Amino acid sequence: MPAPDSPPGPPVVLQVLPSLVTGGVERGAIEIAQAIAEAEAVSLVASAGGPLVPAIQKVGGRHIQLPLQAKGPVGIWRNAAKLEAIIRAENVSIVHARSRAPAWSAWLACRRTGAHFVTTYHGVYNEDLPFKRHYNAVMAKGELVIAASRYVAEVIQRQHKTPPERIRVIPRGVDPAVFDPDSVPVDRIARMAQAMRIPDGMHTIVMLGRLTAWKGQAVVLQAIAKLGRPDVCCVFVGSNQGRAKYSKELETLAASLGIADRVRMIGHVDDVPAALMLSDAVVHASTDPEAFGRVVIEAQAMGRPTIATNLGGPAETVEHGVTGWLTPPADPDTMAHYLDEALSLDTEARHALGRRARAAILQKYTVRAMQDATLDVYTEILTRARTIPGPGEAGATPETQPTPG
Repeated sequence: MPAPDSPPGPPVVLQVLPSLVTGGVERGAIEIAQAIAEAEAVSLVASAGGPLVPAIQKVGGRHIQLPLQAKGPVGIWRNAAKLEAIIRAENVSIVHARSRAPAWSAWLACRRTGAHFVTTYHGVYNEDLPFKRHYNAVMAKGELVIAASRYVAEVIQRQHKTPPERIRVIPRGVDPAVFDPDSVPVDRIARMAQAMRIPDGMHTIVMLGRLTAWKGQAVVLQAIAKLGRPDVCCVFVGSNQGRAKYSKELETLAASLGIADRVRMIGHVDDVPAALMLSDAVVHASTDPEAFGRVVIEAQAMGRPTIATNLGGPAETVEHGVTGWLTPPADPDTMAHYLDEALSLDTEARHALGRRARAAILQKYTVRAMQDATLDVYTEILTRARTIPGPGEAGATPETQPTPG
């Protein structure tokens, strides 16, 4: 990763994010911290901390505690000054921002120090308030902007007028050693079966993801009711994150559809591969576009028949009729049709689909591929002449910074 004109010593890369609690942003930061350390560069991560700090340290990174979860303008300005001091003291070459409030602080600090600024546009942010697009725009100000999917790249170009030559599409990935159907021992599967409370002789449909309306749990319940098969059990795996009212609504809907005795909501689980091993089909039912949809590639890596909404990232990771099925959003009839098709596969056809799905994921969507592509972005920035607008050459200035919210 070093460049001919780099400062003496290995490059120093500083990732910034609000905290290290849980989620895809945090997992991505850990995976890239590992790749940086393995490339013999200096791997720094700044955040407000959390239970995943030891994971950063375990992979060779160093954590710096900063209140980067602050969204107010005063907090952002204060964090910019702190980041500026860190950049100078640690001789930071690249600052990689993964979330909007820390990105504003990092953008200001990079302007003041001349450090390179990279962003990862993880999600499709809402713009329900007038200033939101301007606030979100910081994620498109990187010298290079990493998009999690082609869908996200199109959003960046459309909403922020970012030239396509500044965007690098780098999908998220799975660890093929963790998400491997041959590597999950029987005792783990048995423990998960106990947690799921699956009745004997039942086909199991698994949906992973937090319980929230746009994830489409209600669509899945309607699809299962339309199947008309009493031998099908549905398991929702994911926390309701305090949304007790929504959980109750799902229970009420299942009762009204006559399937309450075949629906399980088991909350968060740590052993996702074991949960997937117990599935006869995996569903993704989001009614709004997902930026990527990691659970979809995890299911395919495990060789599970997968039905996903034909929106956003999953439309790129599922090949319809080859590695799974794509269904229109909020369409329980079509979902029921593909669920029936998946559950009706004979053993040979099921295994063949699983092999195709896993092979496709291993070819395109591994953690190693994501890590290598991100290191390539760092190398490109450190080695090439700066012929594209940098973070301080276009867009908002500190004086026109929006009031974050």
